[in-house]
Order: sequence, then structure tokens, then C-alpha cells
Amino acid sequence: MALSAATLLICPAPLTTCCFHSIQRKPRFPLTSSSSIERRASKVDHQLQTQPVRTTTTETNKFYGSFEKRLRLCEEVKCRVSPDQAQLLALLVQILGAERCIEVGVYTGYSSLAVALVLPESGRLVACERDANSLEIARKYYKLAGVSHKMDVRHELAVDALNSLILNGEACSYDFAFIDAEKRMYKEYFELLLQLVRVGGIIVVDNVLWHGKVADPLVDDPKTVSIRNFNKSIMADRRVSISMVPIRDGMTICRKR
Repeated sequence: MALSAATLLICPAPLTTCCFHSIQRKPRFPLTSSSSIERRASKVDHQLQTQPVRTTTTETNKFYGSFEKRLRLCEEVKCRVSPDQAQLLALLVQILGAERCIEVGVYTGYSSLAVALVLPESGRLVACERDANSLEIARKYYKLAGVSHKMDVRHELAVDALNSLILNGEACSYDFAFIDAEKRMYKEYFELLLQLVRVGGIIVVDNVLWHGKVADPLVDDPKTVSIRNFNKSIMADRRVSISMVPIRDGMTICRKR
């Protein structure tokens, strides 16, 4: 027999084990391992990349949409941002009215193309990438999209490229930056970008959930530990206001105070 709330409140006797079993409910969400969470997240992510969602996220920019499929086909799924992430990056740039941007980790240009297309004709995007083969593909799509004149491609280590910008007197002159590169270097990239981005500017950091591994204390590989430590440090960083957005593999949006 089910016990009403009133019965439970006035019952003089303590709940026995038998009574407890009669009223306890099965947990709605059973405990799962990090691997099962990752599999479930991967399944959801796949469902979100179906044609209706992809059409919605590329429909706002017809020109970008015409290149989106070809560019997506040449990239490994795990090595690029998703269509909804690219749309978010472009929207942030537009909201800021950004003219000067930096991308750390270009790969084959999927996210940088989304940003470059919404920059004004006089805009500039510094694109840092160490892999020559990836840059060759990116440059091809920049040319096809007609944004090559906005691109300042740096084929070198991102730390070196960012330091050169600082030495060139460009501190506090950038509106927007995006980090999607070597995970063990996130803290170094972030510190350099904080010098380059103006007050009120935005730094977006990708892969902050790292396939759910950051939430599993048993996972202690160097990349996971690095991202986990970065997440902890940025939460306590008084120099920025942040919001972690759980799309794809997680993005943290940081506004410089």
C-alpha cells in the first residue's frame, strides 16, 4: 500500500527497513561510468548533427553554407568545431562588433572561416597553426570564400606568434580570441591572450569538458589533468567573467574585466 505524505508525517514509529523498501523509488538516472557517459554523449552529439540542425546553423549565412559541406568532409569530426559552435563564434564576433581577432589552432579553417566571414572588410584575423598541411587546406577555403585579405596566417607555434604580437605593441588591441589547440598549453595561451585582448573583449576556449573525462577523478592523463586544472584556475580568476556552455565538447566564454 502506498503511504501518503500525511501518513509519513504522523507515523509514530520509525521507518523500518521493510517500510523503507515499500516507499523508495528507483533512481531516475542510474550511476554510470565515465565511458558510458561518453558513449551516451556521443550518441546525442550525433543526433544533433542531423540535417535539420545542420541546415539551421548554416542557413544564417548562405555563403558559408555553400562551403560548409565540402570543408566538413575534409576534416576529422573530433578535430573541428561543430556547426552550432561555429555559428556561436560568429555571433559573438558580431555582437562585439569585433574587427581584430585571434585564433589559436586553425586546423583546416572551419571555425576561422566562420569568424572571417562576419568580420568587416577592414577586419583582421590572426590565425596560428603549426601544421603546414592543414594550413594549405585552410588557405584554399579562405581564397574560395573571398576572405584571404582578412587573414594573417602564422605558421609557427602559437606561443611564439602571440609573443611576437605583444612585442610588436599590440597588447589590448584585439576584440576576440578562440583557443582550440594543444590542451597542455591552454594556460599559457590564455595568459598571453589576456594581454592581447582589450577590456570587454572575449576569449573562447574549446574542449573544456574533454569528452567528460574532466569529471572523472580516475582519469589522470596529461591532457585531462591540464584541462581540469585550467577549468579550476579560470573559475577563480578575477580578471574575467566566465560562462561554460555545454555544446559539443564544451566551450568556456570569458569576458575580460
